[in-house]
Amino acid sequence: MSGTANPGKAAPNPWMGQAERSNMAILRLMVWISLSFGRPLGRLVLYGIAAYFTLFSPKARRASRQYLEKVRGRPAGWSDCFRHVLAFASTIHDRIYLLNDRFDLFEIEVVGAEALLAQLERQPGALLMGAHLGSFEVLRAMGRSQAGLRVAMLMYEENARKINATLAAINPKATQDILPLGQVDSMLKAQEMLDQGCLVGMLADRGLGDDERRPLDFLGSPAGFPTGPFRVAALLRRPVFFMTGLYLGGNRYRLHFEPLADFSQVSRSERAAAMDGAMAAYAARLEQHCRQAPYNWFNFFDFWQ
Repeated sequence: MSGTANPGKAAPNPWMGQAERSNMAILRLMVWISLSFGRPLGRLVLYGIAAYFTLFSPKARRASRQYLEKVRGRPAGWSDCFRHVLAFASTIHDRIYLLNDRFDLFEIEVVGAEALLAQLERQPGALLMGAHLGSFEVLRAMGRSQAGLRVAMLMYEENARKINATLAAINPKATQDILPLGQVDSMLKAQEMLDQGCLVGMLADRGLGDDERRPLDFLGSPAGFPTGPFRVAALLRRPVFFMTGLYLGGNRYRLHFEPLADFSQVSRSERAAAMDGAMAAYAARLEQHCRQAPYNWFNFFDFWQ
């Protein structure tokens, strides 16, 4: 099904109804253990956490099995689901170090940065379309470490509140890079940051319950992708790059930047067609990277519902 399919209102997203399992006291304890005793000891705890959630979160386990069977084309067992959850836990754990400027602990390969940097030389600011695939924190941390390049995240207000609380428990300085959507001045703030040469990122694989979603082919079946992030990109009139920070195991990550669309020269009459093309290209890039690194997809709900 192409990106020109008729859009429509979607039922509330399944991920929004899932119970919050995070606990600030436990998170702060984990931060203290990790920063005091080092990454190797902290990683030992992850195996117990991954085993617990694989065993006692049947909805997440079913969603993991559904996705893994689609992306790999063969049945997925308990060990596959455990490996999937462990990869997710590993990226969350590494967030502690990345947001505390411990870049020395990681090997981070960067692919496609030349095109992005060349674009920034031609015009300040660019939009990055990511997903719940790998780690976005790798990019934000690298942005702070290289030539003062700033990276901000645009996200829905409720998500922004939750992520700010989590980031504050890890490193209070990290909260300044979150821009909540839905406020009167949200677009103005995003525009200001772009004009200053910042990168502004969005995770374009999830929306809110009443968001318009468009069916696109993804891993062999139609899935509803939210149109909101691409409407924002069209309004901000900036080049858009697909971005993902894939976790490769151990302490290794690989950042990918790929040109996706350029709304800077798109007229109002061309906007709808440009959005369709950008959404189709986004879904295709996302599928490509999911197949290359299948355990990096962290949407533990029925994405095709």
